[in-house]
Amino acid sequence: MLDIKLIRENPEKINELLKRRNPNLSINEVLEIDNERRKLQFQADELRAKRKTMSQSIGEMKKAGQNTDTLQAEVKEMADEIKELEEKQAELDTKQRDFLLCTPNTPDENIAIGTDETFNIVKKVVGEPTKKDYELKPHWDLGADLGLLDFERGVKLAHTRFSLYRGKGAALERAIINFFLEVHTQEHGYEEILPPILVNSAAMTGTGQLPKFKEDMFKCVDEDLFLIPTAEVPVTNIYQNEILNEEDLPKYMTAYTPCFRREAGSAGKDTRGLIRLHQFNKVELVKLTTPETSEEEHEKLTLNAERVLELLNLPFRRVELCTGDIGFSAKKCYDLEVWLPSYNNYKEISSCSNFGDFQARRANIRYRNKQTGKTEFVHTLNGSGLAVGRTFAAILENFQTEDGHIIIPEVLRKYTGFDII
Repeated sequence: MLDIKLIRENPEKINELLKRRNPNLSINEVLEIDNERRKLQFQADELRAKRKTMSQSIGEMKKAGQNTDTLQAEVKEMADEIKELEEKQAELDTKQRDFLLCTPNTPDENIAIGTDETFNIVKKVVGEPTKKDYELKPHWDLGADLGLLDFERGVKLAHTRFSLYRGKGAALERAIINFFLEVHTQEHGYEEILPPILVNSAAMTGTGQLPKFKEDMFKCVDEDLFLIPTAEVPVTNIYQNEILNEEDLPKYMTAYTPCFRREAGSAGKDTRGLIRLHQFNKVELVKLTTPETSEEEHEKLTLNAERVLELLNLPFRRVELCTGDIGFSAKKCYDLEVWLPSYNNYKEISSCSNFGDFQARRANIRYRNKQTGKTEFVHTLNGSGLAVGRTFAAILENFQTEDGHIIIPEVLRKYTGFDII
């Protein structure tokens, strides 16, 4: 959530940055609400001061044996007027908060200005796209042919965009999860978390999924609980409404969870295979940092996600997203895209974002500055380390042999127990 004080102090700058995302965005309405709310507060404060003075006069008059009926009636009328002003102010407070909760973060001033992914900038390319002198099959065909994936029965058990892993397919998925967690905990120093996969609306609001993207979430009937779209939600919110010590920062946390998304806005996209499912597995990386270190920690987090792609020997690239393509809560974002022969293109496998204090302000996650003793909002960062199903798909497509087998990357073999499928 944007800082209302910052909006008051520099509305032109905030508007200019928001319009880099979308020309239709503006905080003018929130300023109008804020001005009205502050006007009401000023009126209420004046009345409270006047009522206090009159109440003191009434006390003195009563001691002197004077009649105070008229003054008491005025004081009562003031009290009613103050109550009415407070109610109006509370309504405006709610309206202002609702508006801010639906307003995206301001983008970093140094990222490219653009309307969509065509304005994104490729920052690095690692490895060469896989090319063979034989036909490379898509992972949905390979997975079905080898008995690794059963899309038909996944749909029968649930709905469209659900899949079933079988045999060595299930073992490979589990191996990828274990490999990711081991690298991030042992090599990169993240604390492993196993969070709930159902969270309340406060947690979903804290990281920015609610209220803006409610239609993309799976909600439990008659319960204030949602299936998580990513482990970012529960892990970031671990410290909701808490004050940390600066010495405890940065905090590095990683978590494996299944993730659930309705994909309401993606009808017709990636309808085959594992790329866009309603349920999928992911290992997430989350950091809480001081404002001074968040940019450096964002670069480190992105390198951590790249590291597992390098170890798997998968071709990939890093892309810096433009203002029109970054997520709602992000200030800056790198997408890591893995090469998928079935698309003859790169496909996102991780988004590594720096949110500044946007999420922390919503979730009220603060730290005590050791020099000033004052509390400040932390900066939050997260990225996939990585999306497991998309990694599974990339392994099948990039390491297939001419006779339809799959060579297991060497780093995974101690987890799978086999080196070929």
